[in-house]
Amino acid sequence: MDCVDGLPRTAPPLPGRVVVEQHWRDLLFLHWRVEPSRVQRFLPKGTRPDIVDGATWVGLIPFVLADTRFPPLPPLHRLGTFVEVNVRLYARDASGRHGVVFRTLEAGRLLPVLAARVGFGLPYHWARSGVTRRADAAGFELDFRSRRHGPAGPATRIRARLGEPLPEHAPDAALAHFLTDRWGYHERHLGRTMWARNTHAPWPLQRAELLELDDGLLAASGFPDLADRLPDSVLASTGVRTAFSRPRAIRTRAWALPALGAHRPAPA
Repeated sequence: MDCVDGLPRTAPPLPGRVVVEQHWRDLLFLHWRVEPSRVQRFLPKGTRPDIVDGATWVGLIPFVLADTRFPPLPPLHRLGTFVEVNVRLYARDASGRHGVVFRTLEAGRLLPVLAARVGFGLPYHWARSGVTRRADAAGFELDFRSRRHGPAGPATRIRARLGEPLPEHAPDAALAHFLTDRWGYHERHLGRTMWARNTHAPWPLQRAELLELDDGLLAASGFPDLADRLPDSVLASTGVRTAFSRPRAIRTRAWALPALGAHRPAPA
């Protein structure tokens, strides 16, 4: 199995039956490079920042989540389709599992928000969100907007033009795969650190140009300075179909934070 910085390039098998299926499409991946010490306090017990070339990353990812299905039931279609915008971090646990840690997930449907918060402990928030797709002589654009319901709820607008496919052997391809080939998430729920595995085909990645960013989600997630500077990486994808297995509690232990600048390829 090919690996990129210790992460398998293709998804490992799920440890158990599928509990959720979804179609993720029209994605933008905006990422900022940050010092690992800035994210450690946000990570669940038993995990530490996932580091590449001495840094970790904060992601702002808008996309369309479509056709949610809980096997053996049929897809929910309209109820299970909405725009989501998440802010996420990158973590490893003591068993070498690489995953994402969500700071927020802004979603345009209330029932999935309630179900995810109660059932999985994920920090979902109900938001008024949508996406506009434009095609003209300059190319194809995605224009995402989201505002959390409630007084002074944080909002975001992210507009980008999609570019050429990312070549597999491009200089930035290894970093792109580090940021997108995660295969699961860590979350603190009911007093325990949980790990949920997911699987999907390799991402069809392409370059993208950020045209507009007016964002309050990064600041609300503990990173008030990031939206004031350009992302260090901007990518896009047409999407994948994905499946999740049931979250499982993991054994936790304290880890010492590696010194900034140390590059330690993680085990697969």
